[in-house]
Amino acid sequence: MYKLIIFDCDGVFFPDVNIWMKVHEVFGTLEEGKLLTEKYLDSDYDRLVEEVVNKLWKGKDASLYFDMINNISLHKGIDDLFNYLIGKNLEKAIISGSSLDLVKRISESYKINFVFANELVIKNNLVTGEFNWSVGNALENKASIFHKLIMDLNIDAKEAIYIGDSKRDIHIFKEVGLPIAFNSKDEELKKHSKEIVNSNDLRDLIPVLDKHLRLI
Repeated sequence: MYKLIIFDCDGVFFPDVNIWMKVHEVFGTLEEGKLLTEKYLDSDYDRLVEEVVNKLWKGKDASLYFDMINNISLHKGIDDLFNYLIGKNLEKAIISGSSLDLVKRISESYKINFVFANELVIKNNLVTGEFNWSVGNALENKASIFHKLIMDLNIDAKEAIYIGDSKRDIHIFKEVGLPIAFNSKDEELKKHSKEIVNSNDLRDLIPVLDKHLRLI
């Protein structure tokens, strides 16, 4: 019996696979951001945060950031998906290296109780240069967060469904009972998937979920 459904955010709930590139766009630091991300994302996340958040973004007007967060278009079908999940007796969570502000926007709209994401710290409408990165680059931290979540909920990993789109989801895909690759271009992730949904319409998840949930 499945008791928990977890979503990644970037690429699953909205088209872009890296929200922080969109932040670079609005702050006018895209070219520097691309270079720094390529150099440090997987090798030295501390250094990436220092170079980007504390140097490039510190003091930036947060209005630009919040306008972007509030106006991002989510994938079509999101209302239908969460309407389908009503009454399915599943706890809902998001575990993502995305922006906590975007994740909160989604979680508040769709009553998702457990959210884990990275926080760009803003005070007096300015970027402070601080960054609370509980998820970090998501390669390993996602799995640690997942383990703590299922322990807190007192459930087994096989009682969880996980929907993701990138290599950063592979650790959890290897453990959950129902790993679903959604809107993914990552062939390695697909190898670890029980279901693959090649679509950017979240409604296309419904028959896949229904097939498995009806088996309960």
